[in-house]
Amino acid sequence: MQNILAAIQLKYCHKSQGLLNSQIPEFQVFFNDHSSNDSNTLFSSLPPNKRYHAAGVPGSFYSRLFPSHSLHVAHISYSIHCLSKGAKGGGGQKFSRLEQGRIYYSSASDEVVEAYSAQFAEDMAQFLQARAEEIADGGLMIITFPARPDGIPHSQVSTNIFFDMLEACLIDMAKKARTSRHGKPRKSGLNLPMYYMSPKEVEEATERNGCFSIEKLEILPHPRTGQSLTAQQKAQVISFHIRAITEGLIKAHFGDEIRLDQLFDSYSKKLEDEISVILSAKMQALLCCA
Repeated sequence: MQNILAAIQLKYCHKSQGLLNSQIPEFQVFFNDHSSNDSNTLFSSLPPNKRYHAAGVPGSFYSRLFPSHSLHVAHISYSIHCLSKGAKGGGGQKFSRLEQGRIYYSSASDEVVEAYSAQFAEDMAQFLQARAEEIADGGLMIITFPARPDGIPHSQVSTNIFFDMLEACLIDMAKKARTSRHGKPRKSGLNLPMYYMSPKEVEEATERNGCFSIEKLEILPHPRTGQSLTAQQKAQVISFHIRAITEGLIKAHFGDEIRLDQLFDSYSKKLEDEISVILSAKMQALLCCA
């Protein structure tokens, strides 16, 4: 946020030489998240010397959040790969993939992958239309997102491999404890509602919408962090990251039937054993300006 505001301030100074600080417009920044998430941590972490007014706006960004033509810059960071809901099959029913040994789409059948691609296209259409109505004429939308390189199968994307390995650990736990304490089959049908799109899919969605033109679509440099970490340390970092993403979903679905610490201990060990496969997998982080 600081970088975006600094760039805007710099543009004002270049356009109006000798512009006084008092003449630079004030900035209002709205932070959006689901209403069920606790925003207190976010607001308490904002810098005390921030040069903008901050406010929170609850709700899904797949629908309208702001008045018409009220935004000048919209920034969406690492979130459009999260779908609004799990994909549905041809009959309109949710895929119950745990019964098939699946909680994630990337290594599932072509039918499942196509359904998730269709759900992404539907969500992206709603997202772009909502932003088109909210952003003022001449405004800018900046999206940073993890992406699947064009032409690379979903099963070969590094982040998807993370979730496939988590799926395998869940299945292993299910095999060790096939029934709950009441003797009934363990709960099934967990869906992780995420989809890693390709740059081509983003371009096609933007063209279908027709309200935006892509000014820039570029691959962001991969950070050279963690090079000195051991395989075990790298595995633990990945495990912590994936746990932060999935713990709430898993706990909400399975309740007390699952021991999360045991699951993610097993997951860390599996990641460590397969670290060479993970490091050789494909992934991109993209910046899209429209």
